[in-house]
Order: sequence, then C-alpha cells, then structure tokens
Amino acid sequence: MFPRDSALIGPQARYFFVDEIVAGLLRLTGLSIEFWFAAGYLVTLLVLYAALWRLGHRLYRGPLAVATLIAAETLRHRVTRTGVNTLEGYFHPRVLVFAVGVWAITTYLRGRPWRALLLIGTAGLLHPTTAAFFVVFLLPAIWITEPAARRIVGVLVTVGLTATAWMLLAGPMRGAIHPMDVEWRTLLSSKDYLFPVNDWSIVPWVVNLGTAAIAIGLLVYRLRSGVATPREAGLLAGCVTLLAGFLVTLPLVTIGSAFFVQLQISRVFWILDLLATALLIGALIDVPRARQARWRVVVAGVVMAAALARGNFVALVEQRERPLVAWTLPDDDWGRVVRWLAAQPVRTHVVADPGHAWRYGVPLRYAGRDVMLEDVKDTAMAIYSRESAERVIERQLALGDIGTLTADGARALAARYRLDYLILDREMDLPLVHREGPFRIYALR
Repeated sequence: MFPRDSALIGPQARYFFVDEIVAGLLRLTGLSIEFWFAAGYLVTLLVLYAALWRLGHRLYRGPLAVATLIAAETLRHRVTRTGVNTLEGYFHPRVLVFAVGVWAITTYLRGRPWRALLLIGTAGLLHPTTAAFFVVFLLPAIWITEPAARRIVGVLVTVGLTATAWMLLAGPMRGAIHPMDVEWRTLLSSKDYLFPVNDWSIVPWVVNLGTAAIAIGLLVYRLRSGVATPREAGLLAGCVTLLAGFLVTLPLVTIGSAFFVQLQISRVFWILDLLATALLIGALIDVPRARQARWRVVVAGVVMAAALARGNFVALVEQRERPLVAWTLPDDDWGRVVRWLAAQPVRTHVVADPGHAWRYGVPLRYAGRDVMLEDVKDTAMAIYSRESAERVIERQLALGDIGTLTADGARALAARYRLDYLILDREMDLPLVHREGPFRIYALR
C-alpha cells in the first residue's frame, strides 16, 4: 500500500510483527482490514476483562470488589504524560499486549510463572516494548517467590542483557545509544511524554510517583497485615523494579540517548496505574468487617455509576455526531475525499494540510496511499530513526506553511517529490479533478 511511505514506517515496523500477521490474515482469508481490526478489538476487550476478572479473584475475597475493578478499568484515561490511554476505542496492538500482560500476572499468581513468561513473550511479537515492561515486572517476581527458579532467571537475565549489549554496541542497533542531535529532539518536542525531566511539570511527577507509591505501599500493607497471598511479594518486587528502572534510566533519557527514548520507559506507569487501582479497590471494598458493609456498597456504587455516566457522556454527548460503532468512514465531505483517493492507483502520491488527521478526523493514509507529510504520525515514526526524522524535517521545510502555498510552489513540490494531487480547502490556479464540499483535489502531474 505504501511504496514511498514505507521508508518512514519501516524503522518502527522492523520491531513489530503485527503488520506481517495482519497481512497474512488478509491474504489467507480475503477479509478486509476493517474486519480484522474489529476482530482484534473484540479479542482485546475479551482478554482484558477476562484477565481483570481472574486478577480480581486472586486479590479479593468477594465478588463486589471484582465487579468494581472491572467497572473502574472501563474509565478510560490517559496515564499522565506517557502517551498511552488505559483503553482505546479502536484496535491497537499495545492494548492487546497489555491485556495479555494482565493475564500473565494472574497466571503467575496462580503458580505458573513459566507459562506467564511464555504468554507475554509471545505477545511481544505484536508490541515488544509493552511486553518487555511485563517481562521486567515478572522476572524479579519469580526470583522472589520461586527460589528453585533463580538459576534459570539469572541465566535469562544474563542472556538478555548480553544480547541487548551486543545489538547496541556491535549488532544491528549499533549507535542507538548515542544522544539525539538538536534537530531530532526539536522535531519530537510536540511529544510531551518522551523527556520527563524537560517536559513534565510538578503535576505529572506527583501523579505518577504517587501512583507508584500507592501500589507499593498497599502491597507492603497487605503483606504485613497477612491479607496478601504469598506471591504478592513478587508483585511488590515487580513494582519496585519498574519504578527503579524508570528512575535509573532517567539520565539517559534526559540526554536523549536514542534507544532509551525509543523505549518510552515512562509507560511502566501504565502497569503501576492498574495495580494501584486494583489494590485501592481492595483496601476500600474487600474488607472483612461487617460494620463496613454499607461503606463498601457505597464505594462500589460510586465507581459503577461513574463508569456508566462516563460511557454515556462519551457516546451520547461528547461524540454525539458519531455512531457508537462504525464499520466505514463517515459519509461527509472529508470521508468522500478519502474514498476518492482510495480508488486511485496504489502509487498515487498526495500532499494536503499536514494537520489533516486531527483537523478532519481521518488520515489520508486510511485510503492506503502515500502522503507527503502528516504531522501527528510522521513525527511519531521519527522517534525510531534519525533517517525518518531527517525525512520529516526536510519535508516540513519544503512545504512550509500550506496556507501560503502557491500554484508554482505546488508544481515545484510535485517535481521534487513526484506528487500526483494536491488536496486543499481553497481555490488554486491548478487543474481541478474532483471536489467534495469545500475540499478541492488538483492534478499536479
């Protein structure tokens, strides 16, 4: 689909197999991308909520706390300054791997540590960094609670660190630990989750470190009070390791060491956020004293009411112009532009407002065609490669302010980048080939 843009997408895609897996499913079945992404989203929800149900039954004594945990985890929110949401309204492999990671934690708590590692290791084919955070969480947990497995854990850690060192110092990722240059970092300045020391105000630090403190503190309390199961000592070790990993690598992230920036280590707070929520619900609801029965019901009711209220607000008020579930693009002017582009030859190359994805709601790449520049995702892809960053910077400079682009400037861009069409919402002295409402599509070659 993207003969030109693969140069931009490729550096990140080399670490992921989700694209090869989806492509194989398409070839094998003939079913659409939309079908497989819908199926992937349903699988994500099923795995996530089944895993939460299992986790609740391992941590709590009663079903009320389990139901409250599941309701709480529907309250989608951004984990502060990490670039991740706890839930998405579409399929994302990161969320599926997180769901498998929650399942792996429950598998560990059930006394099957190697099965847990195998689960999350396999899921790493879809999103390796998310899986890696769960591996870092589980290995110290196994070390603490499974004395017989310590030699194997030591071997695994040694092999992993040795392989990583070889890849960074002499292998295919050689040079990846070098600091990013000023141009590269400037391009990434819009990503407010990459450089915590530079970009976080006091609030994100308080929120994220406070979340970690709640998770660690409640685990310590549960262990000391005799409420916890023996393997919760492993959860404590995993939480401490994640927090320590974030703090230890912080200087390397701050100086812009490319590999450590690309890991986006602040996302460990996603796991800590889940555990803090689960343990806080346990402390408030899963209590044995009869006189607190009414209080437990009130807390559970508030959480469930909040989940229902937020869901209804998003579906009926905040996004009332959109259906709850959509299989195709909206039938509006921009949606018809995207459909028109999808009907053009695969090698079609277009230029449009770089902010079109967030401005109009659908990126032109949904049509499966190359786009000269799209700010949000192109900048995100530039995290993974200096070459990708150079490509984005060069195109930003070449395009400049599209609001002042002239017909001669468009022709010059077309000659330089072999562009076929210009999509704008204003008149231009160029051959008009298609129009949808305010949007005009001009031929450049």
